[in-house]
Amino acid sequence: MANKYLDTGLLDRAIVFAVEAHHDTERRGKGFPYIVHPMEAVEIVATITSDQELLAAAALHDTIEDTDVTYEQLREAFGERIAGLVRAESDQMTEGVSEADSWHGRKQAAIDRLAAAPHDAKIVAMGDKLSNMRAIWRDYQLRGDELWSIFHVTDKASHEWHYRGLAASLAELSDTFAYREFVRLIDEVFA
Repeated sequence: MANKYLDTGLLDRAIVFAVEAHHDTERRGKGFPYIVHPMEAVEIVATITSDQELLAAAALHDTIEDTDVTYEQLREAFGERIAGLVRAESDQMTEGVSEADSWHGRKQAAIDRLAAAPHDAKIVAMGDKLSNMRAIWRDYQLRGDELWSIFHVTDKASHEWHYRGLAASLAELSDTFAYREFVRLIDEVFA
């Protein structure tokens, strides 16, 4: 039986780039390397598409938001499409405003941006958002409502508003297993 060749060169480069960008950082309150989250996002995106640029964008999705990597650096290394997908997935911080004080505005902007985003951007976002929701679900099983204290905004209802807004923005993907899992986990955590 012959093996079908799959060219993963672009994805491989994106993974190495993401590993280097997130080097020595921990996933907040988890005790494991941050890179585990982007790798889970890649796995989720792979359940929806085999498009190597979307998989690469999933691996890189937090590099602009959470590291010193710039949009220009990503564009130079990976091209306009991937850099644009990563930028679309990045929160826009307001200078001089704390993360807690800007949280609702940033999350509403993200929900709105995602609702208007092209299909490809929604696929990349699905990888990120489902990975986040899986972590919340697991932590909620262990810690209950104490979980919300690790976030900049500690109000559970605010997190429910955010995740239900994301689900509405991603409804175009409702025929995917990933979307159905996302909604199920939201319903379980915020029932």
